[in-house]
Amino acid sequence: MTLALRDLGEARDFEKTWHLQESLVQQRREGVISDPLLLLEHSPVYTIGRTKDQSSLRDTSHLPHPIVEINRGGQGTYHGPGQLVGYAILDLNESKRDLHLHLRNLEEALIQTLADYHIQAHRRDGLTGVWVEDRKIASLGVGVRQWITLHGFALNVQSSSLPPFQHITPCGLDGVSVTCAEEEADQPISMAEIKPLVFTHLQDILSKERED
Repeated sequence: MTLALRDLGEARDFEKTWHLQESLVQQRREGVISDPLLLLEHSPVYTIGRTKDQSSLRDTSHLPHPIVEINRGGQGTYHGPGQLVGYAILDLNESKRDLHLHLRNLEEALIQTLADYHIQAHRRDGLTGVWVEDRKIASLGVGVRQWITLHGFALNVQSSSLPPFQHITPCGLDGVSVTCAEEEADQPISMAEIKPLVFTHLQDILSKERED
């Protein structure tokens, strides 16, 4: 099956979208839908994976937005306006049952998208995510149910997405600065123009993988 784009727009409540993902995973398991890629902007929220160590959120009493604990890997991060979030509900039974490869595919789609804006992004050894030099521009965290994936990536697109990161230690990495596509490209970037780029690059990557 081919990748299907679902543009959910902006100001999406995090927990409601989480429940939507759960529903889509079940529908994908039953074979009634294709692999959907949800693209959206969340209302401001901090999230963290299920871990006893929540030090990445620092002093939670001073955080300006709500906190949600979710069933993904990873430490604390922020989601909100100006950040493009992508949730990929993919049936890995139809390709390769390899979560590491799934993460690399998501990273590669973002790297290729940023290259369209002449931004030289890359991976860093041992660290999941996408970087520009030593600045983090995208975070990733995924889950899997019977080899059907959920969750995905968060790409900082507009400068408005950056200030809330100052209240936490993003992804638990001390001393890491966070950047966005607008600052790196030195130009305004709209969600309307970047969404189809991300979708097309990921679709191409997955199509080539399934041909191998």
